[in-house]
Amino acid sequence: MLETSTATTCRLRRASAAAAVLLSLAVGAPAAHAASAAPESGHPRESQVLSNETTFTRWAYVNQIEGIYQRPTQSSTRVARLRWSTEDGFPQIYLLLRAYWDSQGREWVKLRIPMRPNGRTGWVQRDALGGFHLTHLLLVVDRQRLRVSLYSRGRLVWHAPAAVGKPSTPTPPGRFWITERFKIDDRSSGYYPYAFGTSDYSTLTEWPGGGVVGIHGPYYEPQLIPGRISHGCIRLRVGDDDWLANHVALGTPVHIL
Repeated sequence: MLETSTATTCRLRRASAAAAVLLSLAVGAPAAHAASAAPESGHPRESQVLSNETTFTRWAYVNQIEGIYQRPTQSSTRVARLRWSTEDGFPQIYLLLRAYWDSQGREWVKLRIPMRPNGRTGWVQRDALGGFHLTHLLLVVDRQRLRVSLYSRGRLVWHAPAAVGKPSTPTPPGRFWITERFKIDDRSSGYYPYAFGTSDYSTLTEWPGGGVVGIHGPYYEPQLIPGRISHGCIRLRVGDDDWLANHVALGTPVHIL
């Protein structure tokens, strides 16, 4: 995760409580387990949408490490591999787009890949993923208006001012999701009270820890929010950061406009 004010790494150290926080869903977030969306009996079909990334989104942990392919067949080009962990050592999650059943009846899943360059997608066999989870939330970061908004089932439920990347290190736009969540107990930390890791990667390709774009507290400068001041991370005021942490969950899609 990016440091947003100095040239030192902002990659947060894991604490014993952080793992428990990560694996628990935020209060009030309507995320739920969902079975794989198999074709209905008597109504065969080859493909089914798993997420529209606006009003419903599915995500999953990794069940086993397998290749990610350009198309839903092992004869196509392998573009990446699933991975167990995020850059900070927490369980990696993948946002799921579509299910497909090939001529042999094997199920494939199209997913977004958390890696550079941003926006990559690919296909994996269904068995490589764990159970599907479902959320109806959407977090939108508007870089022009310097505002973060939370939607539930397409309805605006909250918004707050935000700081984003400065012109020389802009926050990259695109479709991403929340991959990890840290509770920061130290009130003297610039990230207090929460920090979120996303699948967005910054323009700083050589940044320690991969240059993951984070969402976190004001980094000692609440008076500069809203503004364009960071190395790519999204800063919120303490109260807004706390509110967000209690209303979103892992897997929440993040659209950066």
